Amino acid sequence: MEPTRIHPVDSWSRKLRYLAVVLFFATVFLAAEQVSSVPRQTKFTAAKTWSVRWQPTRVVNGAPLFLRVTAPVRFESLSGNWQGHEVFLNFDTANKTWYGIAGASLQTRPGSYPLKLEATTISGKKITFERKITVHAAKYPRIAIKVAKQYTEPSPEQLQKVSEDTGLKQEVFHRVSLEREWSGNFQPPVDARISDVFGTQRTINGKVQSMHQGLDYAVPSGTPVAAVNTGTVLLARPLYFEGNCVVLDHGQGLLTIYMHLSEIKVTEGEQIERGEEIGLSGGSGRATGPHLHLAVRWQGIYLNPATLLRLNLPKLDVSSDR
Repeated sequence: MEPTRIHPVDSWSRKLRYLAVVLFFATVFLAAEQVSSVPRQTKFTAAKTWSVRWQPTRVVNGAPLFLRVTAPVRFESLSGNWQGHEVFLNFDTANKTWYGIAGASLQTRPGSYPLKLEATTISGKKITFERKITVHAAKYPRIAIKVAKQYTEPSPEQLQKVSEDTGLKQEVFHRVSLEREWSGNFQPPVDARISDVFGTQRTINGKVQSMHQGLDYAVPSGTPVAAVNTGTVLLARPLYFEGNCVVLDHGQGLLTIYMHLSEIKVTEGEQIERGEEIGLSGGSGRATGPHLHLAVRWQGIYLNPATLLRLNLPKLDVSSDR
């Protein structure tokens, strides 16, 4: 019986079909590998190049925060939100870093709170990033003090003055600059002993409860008081509780307030440099005696001035901000 012969053309056709099938599956496998690997690599790289740091490293309720943000790409703008407050960040071209001020109120409970950042790139693309900041509980003292009855039980005429002052302060506190005016460390307004700290829970005349929302310096009347940093005078006039009062706007929603002055040396709208004299200490308003009360206010909440004065901040040129 004659053996079956395989035609050369049929043999080559089978080989070509087999090779085509192998090449097809190899192409599909490689494409799948490329598609699955690209998103993971892009996501990892973007997250790795974000850097968010803050001072103080251990945050407590009532503390101000200095934020330093470096980003993966160049941004046209960068803003943030923390605990329901808008955070204003300015870009320093020399260091290619975004700087900003934030804070945790006295009422903030211990826990981890996300700082949400939103940026717009030069091309108009929106980018978001989130970093959690842990807030710890601080311990604040309790004391009992006595003040004149007129400051705990004001007359109808005095209540009218208090109401007018409240409206004025609300108006002033809403006229803050979003751009940074401060540069470098905040310095103490006087060289003196601290007589009462921030956060002290006070019992006034045995029954009125209040929270001390500033830092008191034990200075005699007539002591020169200096601006803690560069800023603009928002308010310079007498108030019922605060006495002769000066409010400076340092930008990014940060204010410093100087109370109970015997004399005011600045005018509203004036630009003030760090260390420049703004007034003389005294005992005007609701005060137990001559002293200086320094308060720090950010985005409607009061923060610990002592913490702000301890922060190690960069000396920045305002003109370098974008």
